[in-house]
Amino acid sequence: MKIYRLNRLFNAKSNRCFDVAVDHGFFNELGFLQGIENLEKSVQTLVAAAPDAIQLTVGQAHYLQSLPGKEKPALVLRTDVANVYGSQLPRTLFSRMIEQPVEQALRLDATCVVVNLFRIPEQPEVSDQCIQNILKIKPECDRIGMPLMIEPLVFQSNQKAGGYMVDGDLDKILPLVRQAVELGADIIKADPTDDVSLYNKVVEIAGRIPVLVRGGGKAPDKEILERTEKLIQQGVAGIVYGRNIIQHADPAGMTRALMAIVHDGAKAAEAAKFIKS
Repeated sequence: MKIYRLNRLFNAKSNRCFDVAVDHGFFNELGFLQGIENLEKSVQTLVAAAPDAIQLTVGQAHYLQSLPGKEKPALVLRTDVANVYGSQLPRTLFSRMIEQPVEQALRLDATCVVVNLFRIPEQPEVSDQCIQNILKIKPECDRIGMPLMIEPLVFQSNQKAGGYMVDGDLDKILPLVRQAVELGADIIKADPTDDVSLYNKVVEIAGRIPVLVRGGGKAPDKEILERTEKLIQQGVAGIVYGRNIIQHADPAGMTRALMAIVHDGAKAAEAAKFIKS
């Protein structure tokens, strides 16, 4: 049954997926709300640009699923909430899963559920919570036929990076991606590596499990488009970008530009024409 939902998630022409993440409000960080203060308007803008999927939370999924018609993007449902993203971390960190996540996903007609797998320096308890979340949700996903997207995230030290920052060290990303596969992921949503030309190693370590690449922090258009082109050349199955779209001056244009790269094999310079100057 999972293949039926995966068929709704991956584009029939390219067999790749472009998922726009707008679940940032779940994490209680003011900086994450830029561009999605009015989430209903943001979702409508994205739906018009027609990505393959939009990633939302239980409290906001209705903005997508209440829209009429069958052509709207698929819903990817965020199932866990954490407090690990601030520039000043609280005394106790956590990653908690919503109750009955797969049942809630079914009621919302989600195509996939997503859960984090953190690697944070000197915070093994948070990694343990993530693993417990995955061990709990995996059997329910298999029983219902709901695809499970696991998001292995390698953090830099908070003292060094001053807040949530991706660690693009390949040697740290590879074992965490492999752990996500071993835990039963149907899809991997992984960090970009510092050296994009090495990303084929991440694809290889995941085996038959499709790898979608996260956008990471906000970056200039040229950097994002060129990186995406190189990632597609490295064999990834798609992308999951958030702030580089929702905080963009032209989110619809940026979406169409990235769609051209992901699904049509466009070059970065060609795709840039979709973005309003």
